Amino acid sequence: MVTQTWTISDLSKEFDITPRTIRFYEDQGILSPAREGRNRVYVSRDRTRLKLALRGKRLGFQLSEIRDLIDMYEGPRDTTPQLKHYLSVLHRQRETLLQQRRDLEETLTEITQQFLQCEALLKAKE
Repeated sequence: MVTQTWTISDLSKEFDITPRTIRFYEDQGILSPAREGRNRVYVSRDRTRLKLALRGKRLGFQLSEIRDLIDMYEGPRDTTPQLKHYLSVLHRQRETLLQQRRDLEETLTEITQQFLQCEALLKAKE
Protein backbone atom coordinates (compact mmCIF):
# COMPACT_ATOMS: atom_id res chain seq x y z
CA MET A 1 0.00 0.00 0.00
CA VAL A 2 1.43 3.37 -1.04
CA THR A 3 1.12 6.24 1.43
CA GLN A 4 0.14 9.52 -0.18
CA THR A 5 2.59 12.35 0.40
CA TRP A 6 2.68 16.05 -0.38
CA THR A 7 5.42 18.61 -0.88
CA ILE A 8 5.40 22.06 0.69
CA SER A 9 4.38 23.43 -2.73
CA ASP A 10 1.47 20.99 -2.95
CA LEU A 11 0.11 22.05 0.44
CA SER A 12 0.66 25.74 -0.12
CA LYS A 13 -1.28 25.56 -3.39
CA GLU A 14 -4.06 23.41 -1.94
CA PHE A 15 -4.64 25.67 1.06
CA ASP A 16 -3.71 28.93 -0.70
CA ILE A 17 -1.02 29.80 1.81
CA THR A 18 2.68 30.53 1.53
CA PRO A 19 5.41 27.98 2.19
CA ARG A 20 6.54 30.36 4.93
CA THR A 21 3.20 29.79 6.73
CA ILE A 22 3.74 26.05 6.57
CA ARG A 23 7.27 26.42 7.93
CA PHE A 24 5.86 28.58 10.75
CA TYR A 25 3.52 25.74 11.76
CA GLU A 26 6.50 23.39 11.66
CA ASP A 27 8.42 25.72 13.99
CA GLN A 28 5.43 25.68 16.35
CA GLY A 29 5.43 21.88 16.46
CA ILE A 30 2.12 21.49 14.67
CA LEU A 31 3.65 19.86 11.60
CA SER A 32 6.59 17.47 11.52
CA PRO A 33 7.37 16.43 7.94
CA ALA A 34 9.88 13.79 7.02
CA ARG A 35 12.89 14.76 4.94
CA GLU A 36 14.12 13.37 1.67
CA GLY A 37 17.40 15.17 1.28
CA ARG A 38 16.55 18.86 1.50
CA ASN A 39 12.87 18.35 0.62
CA ARG A 40 10.08 18.19 3.15
CA VAL A 41 7.65 15.30 2.75
CA TYR A 42 4.23 15.64 4.36
CA VAL A 43 1.93 12.71 5.11
CA SER A 44 -1.82 12.61 5.80
CA ARG A 45 -1.24 13.41 9.48
CA ASP A 46 0.57 16.64 8.57
CA ARG A 47 -2.07 17.62 6.02
CA THR A 48 -4.87 17.07 8.54
CA ARG A 49 -3.03 19.01 11.26
CA LEU A 50 -2.44 21.89 8.84
CA LYS A 51 -6.10 21.91 7.87
CA LEU A 52 -7.13 22.00 11.55
CA ALA A 53 -4.61 24.76 12.32
CA LEU A 54 -5.93 26.91 9.48
CA ARG A 55 -9.52 26.32 10.63
CA GLY A 56 -8.55 27.35 14.16
CA LYS A 57 -6.91 30.49 12.81
CA ARG A 58 -10.05 31.34 10.80
CA LEU A 59 -12.12 30.93 13.97
CA GLY A 60 -9.82 33.35 15.76
CA PHE A 61 -8.22 30.91 18.19
CA GLN A 62 -4.85 31.62 19.73
CA LEU A 63 -1.95 29.46 18.66
CA SER A 64 -1.82 27.69 22.02
CA GLU A 65 -5.53 26.82 21.73
CA ILE A 66 -4.99 25.55 18.20
CA ARG A 67 -2.10 23.35 19.30
CA ASP A 68 -4.10 21.95 22.25
CA LEU A 69 -7.09 21.15 20.05
CA ILE A 70 -4.96 19.48 17.40
CA ASP A 71 -3.08 17.43 19.98
CA MET A 72 -6.41 16.28 21.47
CA TYR A 73 -7.46 15.13 17.99
CA GLU A 74 -4.74 12.48 18.16
CA GLY A 75 -5.64 11.39 21.68
CA PRO A 76 -7.57 8.36 22.89
CA ARG A 77 -10.59 7.08 21.04
CA ASP A 78 -13.02 8.32 23.72
CA THR A 79 -13.78 11.72 22.25
CA THR A 80 -16.13 12.91 25.01
CA PRO A 81 -13.47 14.93 26.91
CA GLN A 82 -12.16 16.33 23.63
CA LEU A 83 -15.59 17.41 22.48
CA LYS A 84 -16.37 19.01 25.84
CA HIS A 85 -13.11 20.94 25.74
CA TYR A 86 -13.75 22.01 22.14
CA LEU A 87 -17.26 23.19 23.08
CA SER A 88 -15.76 25.22 25.91
CA VAL A 89 -13.22 26.86 23.58
CA LEU A 90 -15.92 27.55 20.99
CA HIS A 91 -18.19 29.08 23.62
CA ARG A 92 -15.43 31.33 24.92
CA GLN A 93 -14.51 32.48 21.41
CA ARG A 94 -18.14 33.10 20.52
CA GLU A 95 -18.62 35.27 23.60
CA THR A 96 -15.49 37.24 22.78
CA LEU A 97 -16.64 37.85 19.23
CA LEU A 98 -20.14 38.83 20.32
CA GLN A 99 -18.65 41.39 22.73
CA GLN A 100 -16.42 42.72 19.97
CA ARG A 101 -19.47 43.06 17.71
CA ARG A 102 -21.34 44.99 20.42
CA ASP A 103 -18.32 47.25 20.85
CA LEU A 104 -18.08 47.81 17.10
CA GLU A 105 -21.79 48.60 16.80
CA GLU A 106 -21.50 51.12 19.63
CA THR A 107 -18.47 52.74 18.00
CA LEU A 108 -20.18 52.87 14.60
CA THR A 109 -23.23 54.52 16.17
CA GLU A 110 -21.02 57.16 17.77
CA ILE A 111 -19.19 57.76 14.48
CA THR A 112 -22.51 58.18 12.68
CA GLN A 113 -23.65 60.72 15.27
CA GLN A 114 -20.38 62.65 14.95
CA PHE A 115 -20.64 62.53 11.16
CA LEU A 116 -24.18 63.94 11.24
CA GLN A 117 -23.17 66.68 13.67
CA CYS A 118 -20.26 67.71 11.44
CA GLU A 119 -22.49 67.79 8.37
CA ALA A 120 -25.07 69.91 10.24
CA LEU A 121 -22.37 72.37 11.36
CA LEU A 122 -21.07 72.69 7.81
CA LYS A 123 -24.57 73.28 6.44
CA ALA A 124 -25.17 75.97 9.08
CA LYS A 125 -22.06 77.81 7.90
CA GLU A 126 -23.22 77.91 4.26
